[in-house]
Amino acid sequence: MSALPPIDQSLLPAEVRNGTAKDKQTYQAALGFERTLMDELAKAMTATAQPDDSNTDPSDDGGDDSTSSLDQQDASTSMYMQMLPDQLTDGLMQGGGLGLAQNFYDAMKDSGQ
Repeated sequence: MSALPPIDQSLLPAEVRNGTAKDKQTYQAALGFERTLMDELAKAMTATAQPDDSNTDPSDDGGDDSTSSLDQQDASTSMYMQMLPDQLTDGLMQGGGLGLAQNFYDAMKDSGQ
């Protein structure tokens, strides 16, 4: 799991911005949990994406040039698919997340964590 990306302070709830260091730490933990949840959801979503094999030519004789090109495309597609969940999650978190962190924060604060 990567570190939390920087979040615009204006996106933080006022009670956190104006709160104590413990409030900020608790909200940071809530954001971390939201990020982990979103990351798992993004991984599940991208796992269902399959590369489109319709661009391969069925009359191709399987020569080295086409195989090399296909291997290169598969490697780049694989790298892209590995990076996609983290990038989706980071983009969502930089925009303030899904709003779940506020609920997590409230629950942790009420329980005295």
